[in-house]
Amino acid sequence: QVHLVESGGGLVQAGGSLRLSCAASGRSFSFSTYARGWFRQAPGQEREFVAAISWSGGSTSYADSVKGRFTISRDNAEKTVTLQMNSLKPEDTAVYYCAARRFGVAAMTTGEYDYWGQGTQVTVSS
Repeated sequence: QVHLVESGGGLVQAGGSLRLSCAASGRSFSFSTYARGWFRQAPGQEREFVAAISWSGGSTSYADSVKGRFTISRDNAEKTVTLQMNSLKPEDTAVYYCAARRFGVAAMTTGEYDYWGQGTQVTVSS
């Protein structure tokens, strides 16, 4: 069984930064071979793609709305994936979820991920 736990959410003013982390655990979880992603869901909206990273970290993808502001990275030795969020805007307010998929190629749709964390709230005030 795979467990993903997000941390680092909180309240920040517009223009500020936050760093989200997602720790992975599991008895048979081969973390280094799984692609990872971050998604977010605002109230009344569908969950949307934010960023993804391949198993090696050599390939990353971003939603247009966060390009140039957010950076995804991973540490396979520590089994963590991180989302550095800079120049935050009020429209970035949402619950942020990390996800993992059993294939190593980064993906951008929720249906392509097999495991999900419980989410962490990010609130950006204007």
